[in-house]
Amino acid sequence: MQKLAVYIHGKGGSADEAEHYQALFPVHRVLGFAYRSQTPWEAREEFPAHLAPLNRQHGPITLIANSLGAYLAMNAGIEELTERAYFISPIVDMEKLIGRMLTWAKASEDELKAKGVIATDFGEELSWDYLAYVRKHPLKWNVPTAILYGGRDELTDYETIAAFARQHSAQLTVMENGEHWFHTEEHMAFLDSWLGKHLPN
Repeated sequence: MQKLAVYIHGKGGSADEAEHYQALFPVHRVLGFAYRSQTPWEAREEFPAHLAPLNRQHGPITLIANSLGAYLAMNAGIEELTERAYFISPIVDMEKLIGRMLTWAKASEDELKAKGVIATDFGEELSWDYLAYVRKHPLKWNVPTAILYGGRDELTDYETIAAFARQHSAQLTVMENGEHWFHTEEHMAFLDSWLGKHLPN
């Protein structure tokens, strides 16, 4: 039975990014997950439906997840399907991030509640339903996890990611001059080295 790794892209990303990871996981088949979910409640339906058959065929799955993809995965109730996880710039406190985006948009939480949805000039739509759901469904994640974080991440501050790592016994690695989006040659070389150090023997 061949082991399986599933890559879950971030917002604006693509399942095709999974190709980068195949050489880094030589004993795994790496598949990209072209999910459609835009919200955590959609992910709770779509992710298990997609991953459960793969789990039955290949055994416990290794996750490689990026940014919003990691957040959706942690919300999706797939712990029992997952052997271990590698998160790159994961969103780990969506409530805090939405609050930060409200500040960027010069809007208040009361305004968001009244309007339901606020469109921002930086391309994000902020939703009261989304914020309310996030508050009612705190993250629960009990899978051995390694996290790669960029020291210049503009979406998640170091204190937030460090607290999450402590609470979930995750291994945290910081690339001091890394950003939220790992994309330059230097970033990707660091990412590849990080994965090589954390893959099980």
